[in-house]
Amino acid sequence: MPADSVADSTDTTDIDTLEMLITETPMPRAADAMFDDFLFNFLANKKLQKERVVFPLRVTENGTTTKIEANDWKMEHLFMRQGYYTLLFNSDKQMQLMKDTAVNEATVEKILLAKNQVKNYCFQRIKGAWLLREIKVTPLQTDANASFLSFYKRFVTDTVFQIKSISETVDFVGPDPDDDFNMMEGVITPDTWEAFAPTLPHKTLYNIIYGKPQEEGKEKIYLLRGVANGLEMELRFKKEGGKWMLKKLMT
Repeated sequence: MPADSVADSTDTTDIDTLEMLITETPMPRAADAMFDDFLFNFLANKKLQKERVVFPLRVTENGTTTKIEANDWKMEHLFMRQGYYTLLFNSDKQMQLMKDTAVNEATVEKILLAKNQVKNYCFQRIKGAWLLREIKVTPLQTDANASFLSFYKRFVTDTVFQIKSISETVDFVGPDPDDDFNMMEGVITPDTWEAFAPTLPHKTLYNIIYGKPQEEGKEKIYLLRGVANGLEMELRFKKEGGKWMLKKLMT
C-alpha cells in the first residue's frame, strides 16, 4: 500500500497559507461555539495555543503522571502538517455531534497503529472557552474503537485480507467523470475493487471524539477529510458474524 500521504498530492502551500491566515487573524469569539472551529485555530496559532493549555499540563502514560510547564511546551500541530485527518463514528446520529454547540468536552486521538498506542488530547470548554486539560497515552486495545482499529490496521496493509473484507456488493458514490457537476452511483464487487480502492493512511490516524466516548457498535463510519483541499472520502463498514465488512464507499 502507498505510504501515509493521501497525501502525496496534498499541497503544503495551501496548508501554510491557511496557517498564516489563522495566525494573523484573532480568533473570533464565536469559534469557541463548535470544537472544530476552535481546534483549527488552536493548531495553527502559537500564541492562542499557549493561552488555551492548562499549565502545568498533566501527561499520564503507563500509570505514571508527569507535568509540562509553560516554558517547556512545544507547538503541537497534530494533523495540520499532513493536510488531512480521519474521523470514526458509530452512526449518523453520533456524526451530528460535530455541529452540536452543546458539546463541552472533546478528545483528539492520535492513533499510532504500529505502536498499538493512542495519545489522547483531552479538551474541555470552561466558561465558554475550550482548553486542553490533559494528555493520556493508552493502549490501542482499550480504545473505544479497538475492534475496528485492529481490523483497519490489517485492512490497509494486507490486500488479500482487504478483498476478503469487501461485501459481495459495495455501494459506490463518486464524481461523474463525464460531468463535473454530477455524482454517479454504482456497485463495486470484490473482483473490481482494485480499480476503486482508495489510498488510506496506515501509520497514524487522527480521530475526534465529540462528548464522551461511546461503546463500539456494529457499524462504523470512517471519514477522511482534507484540511485545505476539499478532499472528503467516506467508507461505511458493518460487523457481520464478528467480521467487519465494507458496505459503502463515497468519494
